[in-house]
Amino acid sequence: MTSEFSVAVHALVFLNHKGCVYSSEGLAENICTNPARIRKVMAKLKKAELVETKEGIEGGYHFVMDSKDVTLYMIADALDFTFVSSGWKSGSSEMKCLIASGMGGLMEEVYEDLNQRCLARLKEITIADLDKKIFKS
Repeated sequence: MTSEFSVAVHALVFLNHKGCVYSSEGLAENICTNPARIRKVMAKLKKAELVETKEGIEGGYHFVMDSKDVTLYMIADALDFTFVSSGWKSGSSEMKCLIASGMGGLMEEVYEDLNQRCLARLKEITIADLDKKIFKS
């Protein structure tokens, strides 16, 4: 799993709370990452219409939606993010042993089920929910 999801959620909670335009440099400072990573993530959020951009010296990113309407699922979807996966499979489908030939596919099913459950839970959590937890309001 990459850090894109954490960066995106942090940025949207921050932009929502501040209610103004922030540059990639300003966001990077608050998120403790570099501006290039911020721009990469924010480009995906802009494409999903979760943020708007402003050009020029006073430019940057602005959160445009109602925080009660933006779920963590929407952010994950904008990033095409998979939470549970494996780039490696044990065994081989060509082996005669049922365990060795079946385990890779079986684990893929487990990972997919876990990912779907995670995404379903994220549909229940909004940017407003996170803001409330941080500021206990």
